[in-house]
Amino acid sequence: MYKQLIRPILFLFDPERIHHFTFGLLGLLSWIPGMMSVNRKLYRVNDPRLRRECFGITFDNPVGLAAGFDKDARRVDELASFGFGFIEIGTLTPKPQPGNTKPRLFRLQEDKAIINRMGFNNEGVENAVQRLRKRKSRVIIGGNLGKNKTTSNEEAVNDYLIGFTQLYDWVNYFVVNVSSPNTPNLRDLQDREPLTKLLVAIQKKNREMPARKPVLLKIAPDLTDGQLNDIVEIVKESGLDGLIATNTTISRQGLTTSAERVGKIGNGGLSGAPVRDRSNEVLRYLRQKLGPDFPIIGVGGIMSPGDARDKILAGATLIQVYTGFIYEGPAFIRNINRFLLKQIERT
Repeated sequence: MYKQLIRPILFLFDPERIHHFTFGLLGLLSWIPGMMSVNRKLYRVNDPRLRRECFGITFDNPVGLAAGFDKDARRVDELASFGFGFIEIGTLTPKPQPGNTKPRLFRLQEDKAIINRMGFNNEGVENAVQRLRKRKSRVIIGGNLGKNKTTSNEEAVNDYLIGFTQLYDWVNYFVVNVSSPNTPNLRDLQDREPLTKLLVAIQKKNREMPARKPVLLKIAPDLTDGQLNDIVEIVKESGLDGLIATNTTISRQGLTTSAERVGKIGNGGLSGAPVRDRSNEVLRYLRQKLGPDFPIIGVGGIMSPGDARDKILAGATLIQVYTGFIYEGPAFIRNINRFLLKQIERT
């Protein structure tokens, strides 16, 4: 019903407005007695064969919600009821910031894709913490960290450390995001020297805390093999617990959408089906270099249960969805988990 009736109506309107409308609707529905329980019965797949042990955490199933969907931890409990094995909030910055000017979110329906240039719009880490204090679900939470737009790259370490410290008690793992294309010069932090400095500082702070928490790095799909080799070395040097491969791409190759329309949209990160192949290439490359046991969360272009399987076969320990959730609707996570169970039964 979602794809035949609801999605065509939603897609008539501005994507960002619809996102806020949907979040408001989720909030209203959560006040209806029993609605969350109904959601869990409809969408959650409870089966021990889906469980995954990763960087010391037990995940009920391998399908997570990628960062960017619930930046400010507004609807963690409601989204958890759709069956996600984990939810990543953020990207969060120390200070609230409005992000880039609107419009900044665009659908490419012919390509099953989205272009965004949101620019780390969020209400700041303190507001997210206040919401996490009140959450009721026990879903695994990841905290995706970034820097404020007004913070120079030379001072970026401080922003990430502020986010780490304030979120420490409220998330299960951390993600260092230096790969968004929508904050000026942010991707420069992926270069070996500044990235090593950043990760070493975070790991030092991590060791000073009561109990060390997993720290992951989210990387772009646009890195060369040489840059990926640097990432592999940095992983080993800094003692990172995992990688997330990959963020959105700045590439526009192979799109069905007209070049004229894509040109009018302008800059931004492309997600959805067009990034699938490159994301899987990066994933396979990293898996080969890092061995079979190193945790890698695969994200990018999962638009069907088959895509989820292919991501796992390419080397993903866990997977995340975003654009596929928007295009496929609330049953998407259930469908993926059921499909994965069938694959297990066949083997």
